[in-house]
Amino acid sequence: MKTEKSQIYTAEFRESSVKLALESDQPIKTTADGLGVKPSTLHTWISKYTKPVNGKKTERTDEHLYDELKRLKKELAQVKQERDLLKKATAYFAKEIM
Repeated sequence: MKTEKSQIYTAEFRESSVKLALESDQPIKTTADGLGVKPSTLHTWISKYTKPVNGKKTERTDEHLYDELKRLKKELAQVKQERDLLKKATAYFAKEIM
């Protein structure tokens, strides 16, 4: 059984992919193949980063920015914890030397 590792794409890549897919004259599948992503993934991004207006046209949303902000805040909290732990360890070992 073959397992595939999930690819993590940046918000900028997803946003530019959606823009390319919506503005090009190519089918979504062709655009997805050119970008190296699955067509279903590109369809998901399109539905996430756009919302229907009057049932026909699409308008860009900034929801992906909030997702990215949430991820970055979580990462920052983890880095701060690691930094504080290293400060304590440094202080502990500095006391032993003296």
